[in-house]
Amino acid sequence: MRKAMVLIASLFAASVYAASAAPAEGAEHGKEDVAGYILHHVADSHEYEFEVPLSHDHVAIHLPEIYIPFHEGACTPTMTDHGNVVPGITQGCLDLSITKHTVMMWVATALLLATIFIWSNRDKSKLVPRGAGANLFEMLVLFVRDELAIKNIGKEEGPRYVPFLLTAFFFILFMNLLGLFPWMATATGNIAVTCALAICTFIVTQIAGIRAAGLGGYLKHLTGGVHPLLWPIMIPVEILGLFTKPFALTMRLFANMLAGHIVIFFLLGLIFLMGSAAVGLVAVPFAMGIYFLELFVAFVQAYVFTMLSALFIGMSVAMGHHHDHGDHGADLGHGHAEGGASHDHGRAHM
Repeated sequence: MRKAMVLIASLFAASVYAASAAPAEGAEHGKEDVAGYILHHVADSHEYEFEVPLSHDHVAIHLPEIYIPFHEGACTPTMTDHGNVVPGITQGCLDLSITKHTVMMWVATALLLATIFIWSNRDKSKLVPRGAGANLFEMLVLFVRDELAIKNIGKEEGPRYVPFLLTAFFFILFMNLLGLFPWMATATGNIAVTCALAICTFIVTQIAGIRAAGLGGYLKHLTGGVHPLLWPIMIPVEILGLFTKPFALTMRLFANMLAGHIVIFFLLGLIFLMGSAAVGLVAVPFAMGIYFLELFVAFVQAYVFTMLSALFIGMSVAMGHHHDHGDHGADLGHGHAEGGASHDHGRAHM
């Protein structure tokens, strides 16, 4: 409690210093550009910018810009009201530039690999992990395996997808947590990153469905089992349903992570919008509260993305059981009598 009070007091003192140190002209400019300042800090960039504490100095590192043209002149920048703009992929220019969020993904990947190499138990003669970090890591791994993979996919097929679910969980968790440190950024606040993660889940889900039901069963499932005259209606609906799942994954993670950071910046920006350091007495504690809430949200959003991925994979795996039951209707009772797997897949129908 005492440490939290010291931290809040330090932040308040820093905000008072920043507000009082700003010249009058700069303060007026700050009032007009708080929104731009917030968007600049949450948006992706070709520069990695460090702010020197208790000063107005910035250190910017220009990251490499890599463009691959599909035809001559495709990547030639054009001058607009917002500066030079490089054409996109639709104009024949592939942008492989390294950005701030790309660096954050590299850092998250390094943390993921370090976690595995440091805390995984590679000594098979000692089954019990030693140390708080190793026990915490094992607890999270067992949680993803037992509570997410097996309960949503089933005892038979669930363990097969545990490596993918664990990778997704820890990768998203580290990206979420990195954004809470100074000079870092939240890569999951970038819709392109969350879309790429959702596409990975989409591909794994379709492979799981084809593997469980076969290509013929997978395509037959798109008809919904209705009369052929209704296929022109049912097939587009089923295909649309395939893409609503990754869309939900994309928007849920992106919106939740971006909104929290914008709220924190806006609460601190109230000090400059109101033009009074006294506003910090209210804004700083509220910002600290949102900060600790963001710490909780980082774990929750990693859990929700992984849980929904397991649920979608379980629904695709259950497609194979529907196909088997259709082909062997007489054995329906036997299929359910096999117990564990059929019971677990029941949750996937929810």
